Amino acid sequence: MALYLLYESSSGYALFQAQGLDEIGQNTEAVRNSVADLNRFGKVVQLTAFQPFESAIDGLNQCNSVSEGLMTDELRSFLELNLPKVKEGKKSKFSLGVAEPKLGSHISETMKITCQSGEFVLELLRGVRLHFDKFIKDLKPGDLEKAQLGLAHSYSRAKVKFNVNRVDNMVIQAIFLLDTLDKDINSFSMRVREWYSWHFPELVKIVNDNYLYARVAKLIEDKSKLSEEHIPALTEILGDEDKAKETVEAGKASMGQDLTPVDLINIQLFAQRVMDLAEYRKNLYDYLVTKMNDIAPNLASLIGEVVGARLISHAGSLTNLAKCPSSTLQILGAEKALFRALKTRGNTPKYGLIFHSSFIGRASAKNKGRMARYLANKCSIASRIDCFAERGTTVFGEKLREQVEERLEFYDKGVAPRKNIDVMKSAIETTQNKDVEMEEAQPVEASAKKSKKKKSKSEDAPAEAANGDALEDAKSEKKKDKRKKEQGHGAEEMNGINGDVAEQDGTAKKKKKKSKDEVAAASETKKKRKSKE
Repeated sequence: MALYLLYESSSGYALFQAQGLDEIGQNTEAVRNSVADLNRFGKVVQLTAFQPFESAIDGLNQCNSVSEGLMTDELRSFLELNLPKVKEGKKSKFSLGVAEPKLGSHISETMKITCQSGEFVLELLRGVRLHFDKFIKDLKPGDLEKAQLGLAHSYSRAKVKFNVNRVDNMVIQAIFLLDTLDKDINSFSMRVREWYSWHFPELVKIVNDNYLYARVAKLIEDKSKLSEEHIPALTEILGDEDKAKETVEAGKASMGQDLTPVDLINIQLFAQRVMDLAEYRKNLYDYLVTKMNDIAPNLASLIGEVVGARLISHAGSLTNLAKCPSSTLQILGAEKALFRALKTRGNTPKYGLIFHSSFIGRASAKNKGRMARYLANKCSIASRIDCFAERGTTVFGEKLREQVEERLEFYDKGVAPRKNIDVMKSAIETTQNKDVEMEEAQPVEASAKKSKKKKSKSEDAPAEAANGDALEDAKSEKKKDKRKKEQGHGAEEMNGINGDVAEQDGTAKKKKKKSKDEVAAASETKKKRKSKE
């Protein structure tokens, strides 16, 4: 049976045919010894075909597919073109050697080709990798190394950016830093207490909290300067006026020794550093809560942000935690006790990190193990939902928390809890209803915006219409005024004309009267002249 070898290089796919394997040996050891000799190896293994990748992106996609054990369309077409054709219903008269067993099984299922991936084939592929630049004639020196380096960088970069939206690495670093800060702040606070107690030993019994003690020490400085003027400031820090008065009275009658100003300054600086660390610890805790609500909301709502972050950190990632069975998650963090119990054949531990959950503390002594097993089961479900769900929601975590509460009541009072299938159905229904509401809310918001625009337009329209009517009314009134004025001017003109005509008639009548009088006077004068004559 002929043997073909599929080699996936950084520059493309290559197909080799192995003939006359007797020259280099039939067993793995003989092939391993003869691979270094190119003259012997080149006679047995010969290049059949080579198909380069189209681009760097194509090479990255092909590399990802090969690493996952999938055969791409390009690889299938390459094999169909260069391998002997297999008749339907018959076995292939050749076999294909591949480096990846998953890829070989996929090729055999899809193309009905017998694939091999044993040590003998791996040794032959090692020889191909060693002398690959000799088989490809057109390759320039250094081209293969550049292609390998570029593909390696792209592949690594893609793997790092795979979980860019759910970066659980930030949670792991935050919980590590939070635990370290807790230890450091505790030790530093004890150092402040011990240091300042040489000056004011009575303050330790009055103020128990480390953070408040550092603030009070920073405020007081020298105990001999304590007076009633400090009571409001101390009350603001301690939150209790009685404690503030007690501090002032204790300072007046303190048995502590006096310190130099330099010593007091150093104590104040150290107390300020402790206060800054405590403030940073609070901010870091808030950051951890927000990140856990983004990455694992169901696990956080079920068991708490800090315990959930410790579980993710101990498992290595959220994906690793989701892969753990509930029995492993139950004793996660108690590995030393487990192996010690297995070695000494003693009792195995019942809980690990989940012991810090409030549910374990609330359970009775005889039910702590049962409660830990049940809680680990629910944590495993919540972590898998958070890891593989497309949308983050806290519905499942809240429902699982309700189940744990019901289980506690069942252990204490005997109240029968709900079945798991009923709780999950109700959780799925609530998530579906929320999705429907979200989908309905988006077009409603869009329609609301449109309706607002329409309302604004409609509100503007009647206003414009009212303004237009008012303008039209004003214009009509102006026109009426103009008409009235024109009519008034016309009447006045007509009256003027009539008056002129009347005046003209009057003057004409007067002229006529005058002319008659003048004629009568003239006739009288003529008569007088005749009579005189």
